[in-house]
Order: sequence, then C-alpha cells, then structure tokens
Amino acid sequence: MRLLLGLWLLAVTLLADAHIFVYHRFGDTRYPSTDTSIDVLKKQFDYFRKNGYEVIPLSRLVEALKNGETVPERWVVLTIDDSFKSFYDNALALFKEYKYPFTLFVYTGATEDGYRDYMSWEQIEEAMKHGEIGFHSHTHPHMVSRSSDYLKKDFKKGLELMKRRLGIKPRYFAYPYGEYDGRVKSIAKSFGFDAVCNQNVGAVSKESDLMDLDRIALTGDPNLKSKLKTKFLPAQWLEPKEWPEDGMVRRVHVKTSDFNATGGWLYLTGYGWRRAALEKGELDTILNLRLKNRRSRLILKLEKDRISTKIVVKP
Repeated sequence: MRLLLGLWLLAVTLLADAHIFVYHRFGDTRYPSTDTSIDVLKKQFDYFRKNGYEVIPLSRLVEALKNGETVPERWVVLTIDDSFKSFYDNALALFKEYKYPFTLFVYTGATEDGYRDYMSWEQIEEAMKHGEIGFHSHTHPHMVSRSSDYLKKDFKKGLELMKRRLGIKPRYFAYPYGEYDGRVKSIAKSFGFDAVCNQNVGAVSKESDLMDLDRIALTGDPNLKSKLKTKFLPAQWLEPKEWPEDGMVRRVHVKTSDFNATGGWLYLTGYGWRRAALEKGELDTILNLRLKNRRSRLILKLEKDRISTKIVVKP
C-alpha cells in the first residue's frame, strides 16, 4: 500500500504544472475580444481562492525554474499586457482587495506619448507598489515583420524610458500580439531578460524554457476549470519551424518526451482539431493545408490534457 501511495504521489509530482494567465482590458465593453468584465474577474479570483490555488508573482515562478525545482500544480501567475488605463481604473482595486500579485507589461510608447486609453507613468508607478512591471515593447510592432535593426532600437528606447521614468530595468518581456519567431526570440534574449512570455496555449513545468513561457489568455468568460487542467508537454517542433514561404503547411513533424504515446489530437488555426497518430511519441504527418491566418497556431494535445503549441507568423 505504501509503495502504491508513493508511486501515486510521484506521478502527481511529475504532472505538476503552473499556469500563467494573461489579461488585456477590464470592464471596457468597446473591445469585447480583449476585455474581461470585473464580475468575471471576481468570479475567477473567487475560484482560485475556494479551490486552493496560490496566486504568486512571476518572479517566484521564474526563480523556481532557474533552480530546477518542481512547480506546484496549484501555482497561478497573473499578467496584464499593454498597460491599458482600464486596468488602473477598473481592476487594480480588485487585485489589491484579494492581495493578488501581478505583472504589468508596459507599452512604453503609448504612455510616453500620452495615449488616452493607456496608463500614465504616475499610474504605472502606483501599480508598482502592488505588482511587478515588465516590458511590452516601445512601439508595439508586429515584430516578425520588422527588421532586426528596428527591433533592437525599439527595445533600447523602451528600456531606456523605463529606467528614466520608473528607475527600473524590467526583468521580464512579453511579445506584442504574442507574435515571434526564432530571430525575434534571439533578439529579445540578447537584452538580458530573466524570462520572456509568449501568448500560446500551454502550462509551465520545470522543463519549460524561461525564454519562451506559455501563457493562456483569459478574455471574455472562458471555462477557467478547463484552462487549469492544461499540462505542459515537452516537445521538439521539427517542422514547420517558421512561416513556410508558400504559406502551405505540408508536413508536421514533432518529437515528444512521451515515447509511449501512440495517438493524440492536432489543431491548426482555421481548420480545427483532427486525430493524430504517433509512433513512439513522434508525430510525422502530411497536411498540405494553406494557412488561413497570418498568425497561426499548431497545437499537439496528448492524453491528460498535455499540450505543446507552435506559432507561425507571416513576415
């Protein structure tokens, strides 16, 4: 009996995954595709509290990953992209009430130029008292479509502004629109961030790449319970690696860490889910499908809600 209990506990530990969620606007019905109502936000916060989830700072998760620690499955990290004013006006009070930490990724150009829908430097400074501040670019560009020289100047200008206006060097970066490729990732990494966040579907485990942390969007009123079931799937995406020149995904080739996996599900934006056959944990299939969106996701899902996502973006 003790042996069985020990094996069960080991299995639970191995499957333990944290979740990073991303929000954008709060209580701003003008933009339903990126908005979360305050009622929904409160419902989510109550769910975390009632079901034993611990909302932790991003820094705590990053340190655990740096140290190779097992990540508790009840850890939740909350992030906010773009530094819209609706966060300060409508949501910050609720974060303070629940004492939930957050990481606010700042779009520096919008704040510096005084765009009406974005937080001021003074408001960001006030938010710093209750959460962490990350960088979200200076001009909020579609990074894959910009030259390396442009991107380096964007990083440099935005980071210099944050140092001058807030007195900080941000430890974390999140891609605008969640768009990136190998070149963009390499440039972001060169600026010395402790962690970089994407906006893919997935969880975070001790095997996650600190320069490519998965986040799940919580806009509208999603099924939070389902999102929290998502597990991290270690996988190597061999093909496609980037946006194909002719816009056709001809072959999908993925190696996973589960050598016993013989089947799962494959998703492609615009086409939905289809059954996928694997051999010794490896998927190698011909699709011959034309990509419908300039930003498309391929997702491989195995049993126990284990997911690996690959994003391809048209330059």
